[in-house]
Amino acid sequence: MSETRQFDDLPQSEQRLIRHSLEALQREFDGTFDRETIERFVVDSYERIAAKSKVKKFIGVNAERFARQRLQALARIDSAEPGKPGVLFLCVHNAGRSQMAAGWLRTIAGEDMNVYTGGSEPGAELNPIVVDAMAEVGVDIREEFPKPWTDEIVRAVDIVIAMGCGDVCPIYPGKRYVDWDLEDPEGKNLDAVRVIRDEIKSRVELLVAEFV
Repeated sequence: MSETRQFDDLPQSEQRLIRHSLEALQREFDGTFDRETIERFVVDSYERIAAKSKVKKFIGVNAERFARQRLQALARIDSAEPGKPGVLFLCVHNAGRSQMAAGWLRTIAGEDMNVYTGGSEPGAELNPIVVDAMAEVGVDIREEFPKPWTDEIVRAVDIVIAMGCGDVCPIYPGKRYVDWDLEDPEGKNLDAVRVIRDEIKSRVELLVAEFV
């Protein structure tokens, strides 16, 4: 993790925005991580989300969710016990393909797999046509949000599935990588996005059959 400001260094308005998240995660991860570690992840997650988010009123909520995912991933790395299989879907903006794949995987696999997404250059919001296309098939991804990939999440998963992020995708020795050659839904109409959506579903079904 790069150098992160301390909670007390933030302006009062930003402290108020994430104070509840910090307190909630400290209770949730009490006994697993110390206060300093939790604070560092909350502040770093907040700054990463705030730098890109278009909908400012959700920054605090999304930062808490992002920090929780990262702390859960870190706990998995530190645990000696085998956990559920983990998958990270990566694309450029984390606004289309990777979010559709994660939505399908959560729907098909349920609680049997840990699912993460990330982008090499996260966008400001999800592609609304992608959200509509997934809603047509009963998969609600409205509350998802673009986020960057992070070290602890890459280390915690069993497989990284890349969708067009190319040379900037994180490469970790010993990690399993798979490339899914899929069209980018950005700029496409609903009919075109439906085709991409259905192709992703087929690939996710094969993935689930391999792990579950």
